[in-house]
Amino acid sequence: METLHIDTAQREEMIDITGLVQRTVRENGWNDGALLLYCPHTTGAVTVNEGADPDVKRDIVANMRRLVPHKGDYRHAEGNSDAHIKVSMFGPEQFLIVESGEVKLGTWQRIFFCEFDGPRSRKLWVKWLGI
Repeated sequence: METLHIDTAQREEMIDITGLVQRTVRENGWNDGALLLYCPHTTGAVTVNEGADPDVKRDIVANMRRLVPHKGDYRHAEGNSDAHIKVSMFGPEQFLIVESGEVKLGTWQRIFFCEFDGPRSRKLWVKWLGI
């Protein structure tokens, strides 16, 4: 297992980690199999979505803020209940196909680390599941 380190700069943001993940695959010589990306934080997530148009990231973050506002009818004492809810909606993991040393993604797809309670220093676990 590899551990990637991601520093976030805002309370809520989506960081394109496609290059970082692909570099990890190449450096480890992983060729054909599957890759599990897992965020061990309760307020961070991983997703795959369009990366060609930066407005997609903006739209997702802006509308998640509207759907699950920072301040609301929450009882959790740490003040980050919205972040926990958002992670439950996205999920802490992604399972990806690797073929011939390349992460298989659609034409417009990118891998994003989703920060919902930053800025923070985050970890992302990468587990190779070869065939």
